[in-house]
Amino acid sequence: MQNIFISGGASGLGLSTAKKFLAEGWRVGVYDLVDCDLQHENLVVGRLDVTQPDSWEAALADFTAVTGGQLDILDNNAGVIRDGNVADLKPADISLQVQVNAYGVTLGARAAYPYLKKTPGSHLVSMASASGIYGQPEIATYSATKAYVGAMTEALGLEWRKDDIRVIDIWPLWAKTSLAETSATSARRLGVHITPEQVAERIWEATHPKNAWQRGRIHYGVSPLDEVLYRARHMAPDRVARIINKALSAG
Repeated sequence: MQNIFISGGASGLGLSTAKKFLAEGWRVGVYDLVDCDLQHENLVVGRLDVTQPDSWEAALADFTAVTGGQLDILDNNAGVIRDGNVADLKPADISLQVQVNAYGVTLGARAAYPYLKKTPGSHLVSMASASGIYGQPEIATYSATKAYVGAMTEALGLEWRKDDIRVIDIWPLWAKTSLAETSATSARRLGVHITPEQVAERIWEATHPKNAWQRGRIHYGVSPLDEVLYRARHMAPDRVARIINKALSAG
């Protein structure tokens, strides 16, 4: 049986991912600060504070005690958002986003590495966001942490290549979870159309490449629109990208 560990998996995208992999016959570890209501014979649940190194080590030790030490996928899913202009945000709200979305992702990768390297063809999956393609006003800190996820994914993909660990990330637009309950203008203008189930399906597809060409991919969108935005940003000059994003996100 193959095994996936999901941080922040008790709700939202993480819970949908857990359901998808359970349906495919995997053993799933859902570790979070809140209780998970899902029940399944192949589900393992536990506590995890992603901002604490000791919590990561304890959670992964707990899960791999059930799996015989095997870890096929770590899904760095946990994330938080606090909207508002940076000048108006409380320092605690800024710190929380950086601690969970950036520091927590890095700690997760660090803690999972010893387990992933023992399983050839294993994956580290981190949840980024289309808001990290070009920094978005009203969610600037959140956008910055998701751009961090992209850079970390690229760097670890090179660092861990020798260990046969594939490192990828997912860049969806607004999905129908509590994170989308924000006053950010981009959420209103672009709409919230992606379902958690679509994100879970994309994670499944991304971690099951059919050939060497697909295996070489690093960044994954979920909908046609976020795929277009990602590709357009990397082809467009900065001035053009700024104009486009201003139209999409400025109040």
